[in-house]
Amino acid sequence: MEKLRSIIEQAWEDRSLLSEKSTRKSIKKVIKLLDQGALRVAEQSENGDWQVNQWVKKAVVLYFPIQKMKTIEVAPFEFHDKVPLKKNYESLGVRVVPHAIARHGSFLEKGVIMMPSYVNIGAWVGSGTMVDTWATVGSCAQIGRNVHLSGGVGIGGVLEPLQASPTIIEDNCFIGSRCIVVEGVRVEKESVLGANVVLTQSTRIIDVTGDEPVTYKGRVPARSVVIPGTYTKQFPAGEFQVACALIIGKRKESTDKKVSLNDALRDYDVTV
Repeated sequence: MEKLRSIIEQAWEDRSLLSEKSTRKSIKKVIKLLDQGALRVAEQSENGDWQVNQWVKKAVVLYFPIQKMKTIEVAPFEFHDKVPLKKNYESLGVRVVPHAIARHGSFLEKGVIMMPSYVNIGAWVGSGTMVDTWATVGSCAQIGRNVHLSGGVGIGGVLEPLQASPTIIEDNCFIGSRCIVVEGVRVEKESVLGANVVLTQSTRIIDVTGDEPVTYKGRVPARSVVIPGTYTKQFPAGEFQVACALIIGKRKESTDKKVSLNDALRDYDVTV
């Protein structure tokens, strides 16, 4: 791995090295390891912190300029792209409903269900997770185990535009329909996002459960129940409402996750 890392880092600083066979071979090896789940763009330690393997993300970016456009035929459909499609779902133990697509270089753990949806290169999706209809998992995004990405959810990638950290959805989260989570935001374990919650690095995530509001940015604390909201902001033209996210409660740590989810939706009247 250290040798691979060194080659990738050198090529990142000097793109002329992409013309060398050994460099191209190393980049493709990293993508293959990502595809097999032997390597990840980001990994969580035992204490819950996330470590981003920046060199792996760089390899994903460098993969595109060394690939040539080619026609991909999946009769009767045809595509024209640089990145092959993922294959061998039966051996992987993954359910893939037409017209779901995952790109080579993404990893789907055994037990993943893909409704008509999309998973981009570099992404990691954990066992028991459902990527529901028209949901998208962006490049290098990390989706935990037993997560539900509801219909139309958009999980941002690191490539468009290039971001320092991947977007992370931890284990046992429920992401409601039409939610958008981008720019490396982390949704911590067992959280519930109600429909239409939009989270960017600049979005105010306001905990309104106490006597005074507590504001977060860039992460949703574990077991939070979140809905869309607004706050008043002064502009030169006057006061206007700006979108934010409101933490209105917590899922109980001691309760079964599925039961807890139903309780959260019922108790707080959250739309999903």
